[in-house]
Amino acid sequence: MSITASRKAELIGEYARTEGDTGSAEVQVAILSERIANLTEHFKTHKKDNHSRRGLLKLVSQRRSLLDHLKASDEGRYQTLIGALGLRR
Repeated sequence: MSITASRKAELIGEYARTEGDTGSAEVQVAILSERIANLTEHFKTHKKDNHSRRGLLKLVSQRRSLLDHLKASDEGRYQTLIGALGLRR
């Protein structure tokens, strides 16, 4: 369910704006998207796991907040990010 350290490092390397950037909105959204995808796969086999479903909803809400912030501050970065991650909206 959780994302591995190596996968997290790959995501940071791919979406970082500068060298050593781990806290930008792009990196945070990419990591959250990976965790959301993993949980979605988990729910395909564990349909009644409502405790984890609550965590999924919190992750989705957190990602939405970060995307809203990014859209308000820099529309170009927002469009680039949702295109790269394949998010709709």
